[in-house]
Amino acid sequence: MSNTIKSLIESRVSTGRYDASRELYNEEVRELVRLATRAPSAYNLQNWKFIAVQSADAKARLKVAAYDQPQVVDAAVTFIICGTLEAHEGLEYALKPSVEAGIFDRAMLEGWVAAATASHRNNEQHQRDEAFRSASLAAMTLMLAAQGMGLSTGPMSGFDPVAVSREFGLTDREVPVMLVTVGYPAPGNWPQKPRNPLDEVMVFV
Repeated sequence: MSNTIKSLIESRVSTGRYDASRELYNEEVRELVRLATRAPSAYNLQNWKFIAVQSADAKARLKVAAYDQPQVVDAAVTFIICGTLEAHEGLEYALKPSVEAGIFDRAMLEGWVAAATASHRNNEQHQRDEAFRSASLAAMTLMLAAQGMGLSTGPMSGFDPVAVSREFGLTDREVPVMLVTVGYPAPGNWPQKPRNPLDEVMVFV
């Protein structure tokens, strides 16, 4: 394993206290999302959406929806990471660049679209499961990307999804899965907390 990747994983902490005086450039925010979209997704559905909450007004609205937790205001940006439903309907568009790049042919594309349509159409639970998986993988990728850029992050599940959807205009196909705060840390954050022993969470079979 690359020492860089190992150190990023071992040094990452879930940050709750941020230096509210430090901001991020839009280019930095866009780069975080670009790297997050390198995460895997089933069939390469790319069934995610990222809302970068940066303005004072948007932060204030998100704070209310996040039960008044201050980090969504103090962080330079808070991402609302959504999973998208019925993503199979856009799979041909998502896969077309892979055909153009010569990664696989048109027949493979059509086979994947048929398989994804068969498993996803009229199966709301499966769509939702895939949306949560993809959004979660993207969130972790974004957090590691931020760590590599010298930033701190904090994943948050403590928010009202109905309020977030209403305040930020999400459609019925967009499910808010997680908030991720990003910025520069202030003093007072905890170090990475110890994990359970490996023998308690892993078996060889």
